[in-house]
Amino acid sequence: MNNFLYPIVNPKSIAFFGASNRFSSMGTNQLNSVLDLGFEGNIYPVHPKEESVLGLKAYKRAADLPEIPDLAVMVLPTGVVPQVMEECGRKGIKHAVVVSGGFKEVGGEGPELEKKLLAMANRYGIRFLGPNCLGVANPHHKFNVTFLPFEGRPGFIGFASQSGSFITQMFGYLRRYDIGFSTGISVGNEADVDIVDAMEYLAACPHTRAIGLYIETIRRGRAFIDMARSIVPHKPIVAYYVGGSEAGQQASLSHTAALAGPDGLYDGVFRQSGIIRAHTIPELFDFCWVLGACPRPAGNRVIIQTHSGGPGAAAADAGSRTGLVLAKLSRPTREKLSPLVPSTGSMTNPIDLTFSKNPQDYFSVIPDILLEEGNCDGLLAYFLAPGSIIRRTMTSMGIAPDQIPQLTEKIFDDQAKSMAGLITRHQKPLIGYTFQSHEEFYIQKLLQHGVPVFPSPERAARAMAALVCYARLVERIKSILPVALSTPGPGTNS
Repeated sequence: MNNFLYPIVNPKSIAFFGASNRFSSMGTNQLNSVLDLGFEGNIYPVHPKEESVLGLKAYKRAADLPEIPDLAVMVLPTGVVPQVMEECGRKGIKHAVVVSGGFKEVGGEGPELEKKLLAMANRYGIRFLGPNCLGVANPHHKFNVTFLPFEGRPGFIGFASQSGSFITQMFGYLRRYDIGFSTGISVGNEADVDIVDAMEYLAACPHTRAIGLYIETIRRGRAFIDMARSIVPHKPIVAYYVGGSEAGQQASLSHTAALAGPDGLYDGVFRQSGIIRAHTIPELFDFCWVLGACPRPAGNRVIIQTHSGGPGAAAADAGSRTGLVLAKLSRPTREKLSPLVPSTGSMTNPIDLTFSKNPQDYFSVIPDILLEEGNCDGLLAYFLAPGSIIRRTMTSMGIAPDQIPQLTEKIFDDQAKSMAGLITRHQKPLIGYTFQSHEEFYIQKLLQHGVPVFPSPERAARAMAALVCYARLVERIKSILPVALSTPGPGTNS
């Protein structure tokens, strides 16, 4: 990939400044994070006193390193960071992550110290993240330099954040839904690399299918809009902005020295850019998830499939408040459904199947019919399949207890695989919702096979609406810049 951030996100070797054998220190914890994920390159701890750090040979200074590392990571007292940056420059190191805080975000002498740091980096041609950041997490490269150990698996959501802890806190959140991410980039104070640079990298990243942004300010407004417009036709972007309120502005200023702006201003920037705005952190993750996992819908007409009236009505109500409309079923579709829907059910959208049907119909035949409907742009499906019921039924049938777990797993795996196959076959989004725990075995299987399942009809409906919004944004952005966007860039999906 021809991008200056590539060696920062995918280093082959690291010089680590600030780790020691004192296990409670932040630098030591961050080096442990690198080791825990199994980083496969060379790691060179730099420490003025220690002979070894965490079992790795240590070096007194940058000049002593046996090679020129791709990346320097600095978790050091603020006052020595410019000096260490100079030492790295003299060694020939061209990329750095400056985790250390205490720069312009704290006021006083901080802004001048940050200017000194930037001047030193510029003198030697060093590009760096930070200061006041947590760096990078890239599970595809087995590289995590953040404070927390990585949880989860590699995936397709790329994040760029002006908050360091936001990157780490997404680890557990995404793991809960079996969602992986491609790369997390913490830009901190943006003395050098900023959110626009991070967007450019994620646009070219072959592992990234959807981009999420945590924003406290946009320093290069025109560049931000132009970059987003060039990306959106090929990869969706979702942004969560804080700072629109007086309290948010104050928090942003003390956090990364960001100069936040009015909420309405950022609404306009996002609309011009083709970016979908999330108003909550769960929305940010939800939207990125479905935008990366599901095909774009042709319109806003949805069918709701349920086997209980209440969850179906809740989804219909939530959908109407997000701009979705209930699709009208054609006569051929109704004729296909007629022998499959019991008299106690309903073929009026929402399609209520009650509890008396063959499960195979519910998980395969019926959704296949619904997605084939020409008036349907997407399917919302309510899932209720407790493993306890399956196991009880098998016990009543006289199946040996030691065979039940394996049979249950096969049933749920086959059903989930069937549902996932429908998304590919029809190229329409299928989004589930459930009131069950995401620890329920069947829900886990759906997630593993790539079917998004949300814990409420409201979140499922908003996620479907985000897909509709993205489809419309793509067409609008293409009409604005038809020539420049005729061909996807490297590493994009169109």
